[in-house]
Amino acid sequence: MHEAELILFLMGIIVAAKIGAELCEWLRQPTVLGEILAGVALYQIPVFREAPEHEAVRFLSEIGVILLLFEVGLESELSQLLKVGGQAVAVACIGVVVPLLAGWVLLHQLGYPWGEALFMGGILTATSVGITARVLRDLNLLRSRSGQVIIGAAVVDDILGLLVLAILVSALAPRSGSPMHPALQVGLAVLFLLGSVFLGMRLAPSLMGLVRRMRAGGTLVVAAVGFCLLLAYTGTLIGMAPIVGAFAAGLVLASTDEKVPIEDKVQPASELFVPVFFVLIGMQIDVTVFNPFNPANHGVLLLALALFAIAVPGKLAAGVGAFGKGIDRWLVGIGMVPRGEVGLIFATIGLQAGLVQKSVYSAAVVALLATTLIVPPWLSRRARRLAKRAASAA
Repeated sequence: MHEAELILFLMGIIVAAKIGAELCEWLRQPTVLGEILAGVALYQIPVFREAPEHEAVRFLSEIGVILLLFEVGLESELSQLLKVGGQAVAVACIGVVVPLLAGWVLLHQLGYPWGEALFMGGILTATSVGITARVLRDLNLLRSRSGQVIIGAAVVDDILGLLVLAILVSALAPRSGSPMHPALQVGLAVLFLLGSVFLGMRLAPSLMGLVRRMRAGGTLVVAAVGFCLLLAYTGTLIGMAPIVGAFAAGLVLASTDEKVPIEDKVQPASELFVPVFFVLIGMQIDVTVFNPFNPANHGVLLLALALFAIAVPGKLAAGVGAFGKGIDRWLVGIGMVPRGEVGLIFATIGLQAGLVQKSVYSAAVVALLATTLIVPPWLSRRARRLAKRAASAA
């Protein structure tokens, strides 16, 4: 019965994810939104209520998020940062610091413990590279100067956001029974992320050279995923989330000549397992807390609105860091608004680590999803306005 349950759960999750993603494609919305909403709907079916607690399903979900961050790392070449230089760094730093501090101050003033308030601020720091890049591509802005600043800043933002995540998890939720001081864990987290990237870039060419000489089929994808899992496992040994190691592995392999073949070979596995993670996110959202007719839920609804009110201006402020001819600060700020998958990963890790309550988690997920919904039409409107202005000037 255990195996039959698992098969049923996986079938339901995969099918629901694809249906949700397809609906969002038709509506020109990010597919991640459809996968999460599919999880919300699936949880309302009694037979699937136990899926989020099933050990094998949670394991496959973990594999999915590891592959996702590995792909984000592969798409985040450090060379991109050199093209936009200080502008991207300035935009990213503002986009991390402002939401982090604003979220911490607001939630602490609302009566939440300082640790939970700080972690909630951390959830608001990460910009979604995937969602932003897709919208810019659809608007033919990906190669514009503003588009390059946005993508470069989003890459730096993800690196800083993952570092913030590692520090907060290490400091606020040290492993039970670990004699290691939180400050030492933070230091190890920083050294691990930076050291694994720079040391890995020196060793990666030799590793890929060895792989090229091997004749067995599938060697490249096995070596790449094996390297990803090795860094993810190494990170867990010092109390870090495995996604930090996976992201570092992607950054390292992005610097090799095998980057594109690795992306092509990892993508099929990613398309299968990553949706499991997002569907499980939806299945963990307690929709009953959003019933406006229940007075007990008013606090959760107000919290979601408060988080959204911080999330949007906090990233718009990042546009101040953009400067130079041909760069529109409003466009840059709007492009930094969507949080997407990385913010959702932050929230889920906080829930699993006991750093945030389930009601707070639900409010955070709704606020993060709202930021992804408003950006495509907002960016499109701003792009049309800029095009008209350019046509008038000509």
